[in-house]
Amino acid sequence: IFGHRNLPLLLLQARERVIANFRPALNAAGVTEQQWRIVRALLEQGPLEPRQIVTLCAISSPSLAGVLSRMDDLGLVKRVRLDHDQRRVRVSLTAKSRALARSLAPQIEAIYAGIEQRIGHRFTQDFYRTLDELINLLAEGEPEAE
Repeated sequence: IFGHRNLPLLLLQARERVIANFRPALNAAGVTEQQWRIVRALLEQGPLEPRQIVTLCAISSPSLAGVLSRMDDLGLVKRVRLDHDQRRVRVSLTAKSRALARSLAPQIEAIYAGIEQRIGHRFTQDFYRTLDELINLLAEGEPEAE
């Protein structure tokens, strides 16, 4: 019936194989995969608005509201209303989440090193480039999110 392989399914299977390597460390640290994606995004990008987190972390807007609320309750993020527009919020990391990231970093880096050892440095670098290119090519021509 179909002339193409199921790309979304292949990407989900690959994602699951990759995240399975990280799950034990995240579980031991008491954070969910979504919470960790948010921590990493905020570490790398700085404070963000929820709509930016939705895009960067591939989390639906309704799910993000609950995740941020739990993270706020756990003291992992702080949410501050913007002075110029009280409807908008900026999310940033707390000292607690920065300490969590520092304590997890050696384990996370070791997991990346283990994956790279299994699949090879060249494959890893080529795959990063391919994923970046795929993301950019598929983003071209997409309507801007409002």
